[in-house]
Amino acid sequence: MQFLLAFIVVVPLIGAVAALLPAPPGLKGTSPDQAVLRHGVTVTGAVLIAAIVLAAGFDHDHPSKMQATTDISWIPALDVRIHLGIDGISLPLLVLTALLTFLCALYSYFKMPAGPSPKAFVALVLVLESGTLATFAVLDLLLFFLAFEMVLIPMYFLIARWGGAQKRAAAWKFILYTLLGSVIMLLGLLLIGLKSGTFDMVALATDNGRGLTSSVQVIAVLAIGIGLAVKTPMWPLHSWLPDAHTAAPTVGSVLLAGVLLKMGTYGFVRILLPITPDGMHTFAPYLAAFAVVGIVYGSLACLALARPGSKGDLKRLIAYSSVGHMGFVLLGIASMTPTGVNGALFANIAHGLITGLLFFLVGAVKDRYGTADLDTLSGATGAALYGRAPRLGGLLAFAAVASLGLPGLAGFWGEMLALFGSFDPADGLSRPAFLTFMSIAAFGTLLTAAYMLIVVRRVCMGEKRAEPQQLADVQTYEFAAWTPLVALTVLAGLWPAALLGLTDPAVQKLLAGGKS
Repeated sequence: MQFLLAFIVVVPLIGAVAALLPAPPGLKGTSPDQAVLRHGVTVTGAVLIAAIVLAAGFDHDHPSKMQATTDISWIPALDVRIHLGIDGISLPLLVLTALLTFLCALYSYFKMPAGPSPKAFVALVLVLESGTLATFAVLDLLLFFLAFEMVLIPMYFLIARWGGAQKRAAAWKFILYTLLGSVIMLLGLLLIGLKSGTFDMVALATDNGRGLTSSVQVIAVLAIGIGLAVKTPMWPLHSWLPDAHTAAPTVGSVLLAGVLLKMGTYGFVRILLPITPDGMHTFAPYLAAFAVVGIVYGSLACLALARPGSKGDLKRLIAYSSVGHMGFVLLGIASMTPTGVNGALFANIAHGLITGLLFFLVGAVKDRYGTADLDTLSGATGAALYGRAPRLGGLLAFAAVASLGLPGLAGFWGEMLALFGSFDPADGLSRPAFLTFMSIAAFGTLLTAAYMLIVVRRVCMGEKRAEPQQLADVQTYEFAAWTPLVALTVLAGLWPAALLGLTDPAVQKLLAGGKS
């Protein structure tokens, strides 16, 4: 188990270096470009298999216990250790990251985005995967920061070199926002480590803030929370996200929405809730308020983009929907209850599956039509996917109703549990305030349903036009890349206990100060 976790984190880095080297003659095949893309599929496939084996070997009877741990001294002077481990909170995110990266590599093998050499593309995707997996596996505050930062450069280049219109401006906006937030976050992490005498996240969580004064906790939560909120992204620190998603290539959008946004909310759960409980208690109402504003704001922005004549971009619309969905995650965390935090973790996974699928589908529509403009795609003169590409239209409708939280699909449970957590927040938090937040968030679910159904009506419905060449429906490679996301969305919706059984004991222990 120890070897498997280290293998999962390190192998993508080794694979990234290997991708930049010349391919051996026997592996080149007919095209060196295809050889390096095949290398990406092989490495991410090996990591996915290792993650599945790790999940199968995980002690499901004790998900609150840190497992597969490695603890090696790295910088003795600062007491920084290479400390790895997983529990029921980090395991689902680890598997989700491995799955989405593999599906992106598989999709890129057949549909490489336009841009420079595939060698650099594959290397960047593998570095991105390694940094994300490390973020969910490390148990040292400084290592967490390094892993958190490691993903910025590869994502910057994926947007700037393989993106669409306005790609350089979007890439600069992405990296400047996230770097600024990260600098502030580092100050908060150093404050905790220096004041408590350790950077070990397990020891700090067990101490449960007893070694830190209330004022130190408040300052730490403010500093670290800003950095995490930018990555989440929380309103009003979200403005980099729509530009980044609109400009990014399809696989870049899938990884950004499905994996990178989860790093911010994971930091709230893994660091701030157990290590600085007093500081979180102080800021919880403000976090909840920003969360519900984000829910309503994201939905209203989507409604504006979906309106006929607004020239709304479908990728931009789904990016704004992520602001709303991540608002539910932050609302669940702000309740500081096991119900709310479990809902937040469930919504994290559901959002990764559903929004990853949505960006794949929108990318496919854009490839076929050369545009993601809703006005161009709508009506009898536009896409009419049900008639022209019924499988693609059916999948888009499925992803849309999953995103709006239809019962029986993954999107429902996380939002419902986050609302339940707000209905009865932790002791000491104002229940009337959280009931107000819950009511506003519930109204946001209605707005979500409204814009998603408008999108389905405008893109999927309409008269089928007689054209000399029929629009290509779902291809075999697309079917292979999208089926796991569809299946897991249904499975998580019908059997939520599979995920909640992992997260709940770990959350209970986290909120109880390390006591099971």
